[in-house]
Amino acid sequence: MPNLPVPDTDALAQSSGLAVLIEREIASAGGWISFHRYMELALYAPGLGYYSGGTQKFGKGGDFITAPELTTLFGQTLAAQVAEIMRASHPAVIEAGAGSGVLAIDLLRELERLDCLPEFYGILELSAQLRARQRQTISALDPQLASRVVWLDAPPETFSGVLVGNEVLDAIPTHVVAAREGGFFERGVACRQDGAFVWADRPARGRLLAAAQKLPLPTGMIEEGGGEFVTEINLAAAAWIADWGARLRHGALLLFDYGYPRDEFCLPFRARGTLKCHYCHRAHEDPFLWPGLNDITSSVDFTAMAEAGFDAGLDVLGYASQGQFLLNCGLLEYLAGRGPEGSAEYARASVAAQKLTLPNEMGELFKVLALGRGVATDVPLMGFARGDRTHVL
Repeated sequence: MPNLPVPDTDALAQSSGLAVLIEREIASAGGWISFHRYMELALYAPGLGYYSGGTQKFGKGGDFITAPELTTLFGQTLAAQVAEIMRASHPAVIEAGAGSGVLAIDLLRELERLDCLPEFYGILELSAQLRARQRQTISALDPQLASRVVWLDAPPETFSGVLVGNEVLDAIPTHVVAAREGGFFERGVACRQDGAFVWADRPARGRLLAAAQKLPLPTGMIEEGGGEFVTEINLAAAAWIADWGARLRHGALLLFDYGYPRDEFCLPFRARGTLKCHYCHRAHEDPFLWPGLNDITSSVDFTAMAEAGFDAGLDVLGYASQGQFLLNCGLLEYLAGRGPEGSAEYARASVAAQKLTLPNEMGELFKVLALGRGVATDVPLMGFARGDRTHVL
C-alpha cells in the first residue's frame, strides 16, 4: 500500500458504501466490468463518487492544485486568448468542469478590463457539491459580472463562442488495454472472494480493438520475451469532443491538460500506462485503494483528441505547451503589473509564473489544444503564434 495518510471514519464509510455498490454491479454484470465503468462509478456515482461526494478536491486542503488555484495570472492571461476568439466569433463562454469557480472569476474580471465581456458565462458541472462551491465563490464578484454566470444542466444544442476546459479530458473515464503476443485485451475489474477489486482481462472488441490496432507500439516489445504494453484509450473523451464538434457553430474549444501526442504516448518507458491517482497531494498508482476518495486520471492522447475534432468538422487551430501558450498570450506583461520586482507580491507571482511555464513544472507537462470552426486560420491565434506543435500530432 502506498505511504498515504489514513482517511477518517466518515470518509472510510463513504468509500465502503461505494465499494458495495461497485461489487453489486460487478456481480450483476456476470463478474466483470470494464475499467471505464469502474472509473465512472469511482468518480461520479451519485453521493459516493470522488466528484459527487462531499470532500474537498482543490487547493491546499484537497488532493491537488490546478493552475487557476495556483495564481490569478493563469486566468488573466487566458482571458487575452478568449477575447481574441470571441471577437472573431460570438461573445459567449462556457467552462466545462469549473472546479472551485476561481477561473470564472479571473476570466470575467480580466475580460471586463479588456472591454470584452461575454453576454453569458455558462458553467457545465456534473457535481452538485462543486456547483454549490462555485456559487459561493462567484458570489464574491461584482453583481453585474455575477449576473452573467449561469449553470447549465446540459450542453446547448448549438453554441458559438469559446468553450474552456481545464483538466477536463483527464477526468473522463477511460478504457485500458494490454497488448500481448496473443493480441489486444481490455483490462477490466473483478471482485475476489475477500471483496478486493482486481484486474481481469478480456479480449478487446469493436471500437476499442480498432483504436488499439492504430497504436504505434514499440517495435519488438511484444514479440520478444512475452512482453506486455498497457495503455489507455479514452473513447469517451474523443466522443465528448465529437459531440462539441456537432454543437459548435462558430468559435473554438480551448483544452488544457497533461498528455502527449500518440507517438510519445507509446514510448517504451510508458509500457505500464499513465493511470494516476491523487490523494492528499500525493500521487499513487492503485485505483482500487479507497474508491471514491482518490482522484483517478490518465494522460491525454492529444492526437486522438485532434482526430476526433477533425472528424467532426473542426479545424485544429493550434497545439502547444502550456508554458509557450501563456508566454504568447502575455504572461510576462501581466507579471510585470504585479508591482516592483523587489516587492513581496511580485515575488509570489513570479514563483507562480515559473510553476506555470517552466519545462520541469507545469509548462511542458501540460499542453493546450485549440479546435474551432469558422475562425480564420491564415493568421495563428495569439496563443500559438510561436512554438506551435500541430505538426507532431
